Formats: sequence, C-alpha cells, structure tokens
Amino acid sequence: MLQSRALVIALILLLSTSLPEVQSKSIFEKDRRDLLAIPETIASYVYEAVNKVSPKVSQFLLDTVQSPSVIAARQRIAKEATKVTIMFEQLIEKIKNLWYTRVLGY
Repeated sequence: MLQSRALVIALILLLSTSLPEVQSKSIFEKDRRDLLAIPETIASYVYEAVNKVSPKVSQFLLDTVQSPSVIAARQRIAKEATKVTIMFEQLIEKIKNLWYTRVLGY
C-alpha cells in the first residue's frame, strides 16, 4: 500500500517542472502559457505533506524526480504542453475574430 502511494506521488511529481505558486489568472490571458502550474502546485503540496510524515520517502521522491529519465519525460511534457497552449491561443483568437466579424458585424 505504501509503495502504491509512493508511486502516485512520484507520478504527480513527474508532471511538475518546478514548484511555483498558482496565481488566479484566466487561461485566456496572453501571458498565461503554463498549463503545468496546477500539477506543479499539487506536487509541491504533496511533497511538503510527505516530508512532514516521512522524510525518507520524500527524499526517495526527490531522488526519483531528479533522475535523468524523469527529467527527460518532464521536459517532453513541458514542450508538448507549450505546443498545445499555443494552438489553444490561436483557436481563441479565431473564435474572437469570428465573433466580432460574423456575429457582431464589426
């Protein structure tokens, strides 16, 4: 049971690239290109909770996250998330353009 919990926590940490605080911004804002902010924050809170309960397990998680294969996977996920974010922003711009030209008649 403890191993499965440690694996879940390791997977959460895998999804994070750093540990910034999530600010309450709309995903429609131009400067909001960080889809991984929520998983990073969750991973931060989980790591802090695990560290309070068992420093050995938190050290294991930290070592696991810093392994080369996990770092490569995190970089790949971040790169793909950036691509998706850019495509999403382009879609929003097209929808706005259609709304203004077709619906509102500007």
